[in-house]
Amino acid sequence: MKITIVAGARPNFMKIAPIIKAIHARQAEGSKTDYRLVHTGQHYDKKMSADFFEQLGIPEPHANLEAGGGTQAEQTAAIMVRFEKELMEHRPNLILVVGDVTSTMACTITAKKLCIDAVHVEAGIRSGDMTMPEEINRIVTDSITDHFFTTSEIANEHLRKTGVEESRIHFVGNTMIDTLHQNLDRLIEPELWGAANLKAKKYFLLTLHRPTNVDDPANLEHLLGTIIRSTGDLPVIFPVHPRTKKILDSIGFNNEKLVLAEPMPYLEFIYLVKNALAVITDSGGITEEATVLHVPCMTMRDSTERPETVTMGTNELIGTDPTKLEPYLAKIMSGSWKTGQVPPLWDGKTAVRIIKKLEELY
Repeated sequence: MKITIVAGARPNFMKIAPIIKAIHARQAEGSKTDYRLVHTGQHYDKKMSADFFEQLGIPEPHANLEAGGGTQAEQTAAIMVRFEKELMEHRPNLILVVGDVTSTMACTITAKKLCIDAVHVEAGIRSGDMTMPEEINRIVTDSITDHFFTTSEIANEHLRKTGVEESRIHFVGNTMIDTLHQNLDRLIEPELWGAANLKAKKYFLLTLHRPTNVDDPANLEHLLGTIIRSTGDLPVIFPVHPRTKKILDSIGFNNEKLVLAEPMPYLEFIYLVKNALAVITDSGGITEEATVLHVPCMTMRDSTERPETVTMGTNELIGTDPTKLEPYLAKIMSGSWKTGQVPPLWDGKTAVRIIKKLEELY
């Protein structure tokens, strides 16, 4: 079996690392399963890509399509043109895509038009928010995928409702949690830990990048003000996404409690998540990591494609109105946050299950 594994952006890297490790483990046992790693180049800078490959033990890609930059349409087109050439020169039995970035959708379409099977890891998740590019990527990818590897029963049900046969749905768990488990004893204290005199459970961690939260300068200022006002004397650590930094710079927002930082490599960032009193975010993936680490989490979005982090885990869906955040912050400060559970099969063994199932299927 020859698998072409596709990775395009930072969220993908945490999901492919354990899959590649699982293939190597099977090869050591005599399996003929082999892979070719294709990096589309959707994200390619030191912080967004190279650091992750190095820290997570991901080997150098066999091919880099270097299809970064441009509009959504330009990037999609560039990925498809270059990935088609890659598949024609190195035809696999199947391609494996993960997550919901542009590369996921573009490479799936390309493979299917060449009559190559596509399997989607993290299939079936839905936010219901069609203003998110990721939601369109999920729907398009899942409409033509051959086999679906899912993280939850909720995702399974979404797929069933669209007519996907049970034999093509494989509930295996969450590969991003595999990566978390594999690296918990390797976490690195970031430089700002000492510089900002941080102590475990004595700070908040903040990440924001979605347009609804950061594109309107007045709204961003209101949100940051609410957080600073409602977190007592505790510092708020804010690794700043490039799109958010532009807005912050334009309004000149500054407060001694708000500790701004560059985007961080994986091992340093998870160190901050693990030791935070709570996390405030608009990222889906971080809600999963916080749930497994039993760290309280507040999601500044009106919907989530990971509802199990709310119904079972430590996450709460706040919405995008900054004023709604205050009572949740009060719960954190009073120590009355809910106790969460880890969802089924988020046990660090998902990638092994995926490769075992693929070897049965192909």
